[in-house]
Amino acid sequence: MNLLKRLEGVFSSPKQTFTALAEKPVWVDVLIILLIALAVYSLIISPYAKHDQAQMIKESVKLKERMGEERFNQYVQNMEGPVTTWGVIQTAGGAPAMFIIAMLLQGLFLMILGRFASTQGTFKQLFSSLVHANLIYALLGNGVRLILTLTRKSAMQVSTGLAIFFPKMEITSTPYIVLSQFDFFQIWVFGVLAFGLGAIFKINIKKALFISYTVWLLKALFNIGFALFGLSFVR
Repeated sequence: MNLLKRLEGVFSSPKQTFTALAEKPVWVDVLIILLIALAVYSLIISPYAKHDQAQMIKESVKLKERMGEERFNQYVQNMEGPVTTWGVIQTAGGAPAMFIIAMLLQGLFLMILGRFASTQGTFKQLFSSLVHANLIYALLGNGVRLILTLTRKSAMQVSTGLAIFFPKMEITSTPYIVLSQFDFFQIWVFGVLAFGLGAIFKINIKKALFISYTVWLLKALFNIGFALFGLSFVR
């Protein structure tokens, strides 16, 4: 199956596409596309994200007390300063690097859970399916989020999860953070991934969905915990 058929198949015929990937796992070409797309997306939204972070920090009395007024003012000044070359490199390289790490960790957890249901399957097959499934989130999902960011002039006030139905909810509140993890594109990703898991592990779709969404749940819980930990320093 060539690249164009795989790109189309993830969205239009996922069962056939992921079955083919299980038989012949390929991923390098799609991974390159995703890494480039993530780098471009990060660079475009970076000014909005940086502005949002600066505003949140400026309003944090707790952080000011911890750092002291002089250090706090210098920190805010640096946040509001012009973008440096090193800052651009970090932005362009950070998202792709985190994506690869996330794919490897998710693949590891999928393999561990899959072993409880089957002795079939290899990590290469899993990684191939994961990379292709994430076309939904990294291309389509980020495309929607990019439009919302440019429209609202804010990166933090953008959600493609259940939080979108609560526009007046404070974005730093725990309910907002939890609802944001129920992202429609992430749920879609792990739904189509189940077709790949079924073909890789030679299990029925119910078991495959259970394994897939268990990893999604673990990922969501980690993101919630990480977000709450980070916000504990500023709110």
